[in-house]
Amino acid sequence: MADNDSTSQDQHLTKALEHLNSVLVAGETIEAWAIQRRLFALTNRRILIAATTGRFIKIKRGLFGGFDMTDFRWQDLGDAKIKVGIFGADLFIKIFGTTDLAISKDSNQLLVLPGLRKEQAEQIYRLAQAQDQSWREKRRIRELEELRAKSGGVTIGSNIGSQQTANASEDAAAKLQQAKDMLEKKLITDSEYESIKARIISGI
Repeated sequence: MADNDSTSQDQHLTKALEHLNSVLVAGETIEAWAIQRRLFALTNRRILIAATTGRFIKIKRGLFGGFDMTDFRWQDLGDAKIKVGIFGADLFIKIFGTTDLAISKDSNQLLVLPGLRKEQAEQIYRLAQAQDQSWREKRRIRELEELRAKSGGVTIGSNIGSQQTANASEDAAAKLQQAKDMLEKKLITDSEYESIKARIISGI
């Protein structure tokens, strides 16, 4: 009887992996996957998660057949945490609600993935952390470039009226506050902040 149960579970896993491969887009490959331990899915269908070259995927067998899938691109990853216990590992994944590179977005979804096989979960966690660091750096560079472009555009000529001067000063103050916010979020270094501040002030 135990052998039959094991065979049935293997068949379910094989079908899940086949479905996972079927939803990959051109050029996308699976870097790691993890399956939920049966102990943590006594009253529900087990979940399978995967880290690919472009996104995170979670699939679960539907009640009446087929699979339900949740996925998000790595640039929408807000944070990833892992909790390793005696019988399994839990992953906690925060997802941003928008899909651009802006740093001002808020994470509005939390995936809780309990009872995964430890080694598999740890591998996906490491991949998620690497993607998180990579996209944080991309967002930092993007914001820095945008801030530099804005600060370089503040010029006040001798023939500009006092109202325009006041408007430019207000604009510069807003840019200074934005640079300070980036510094506090550790998106730029102290030296980068001072450089941006000097450029903004020199344009007033």
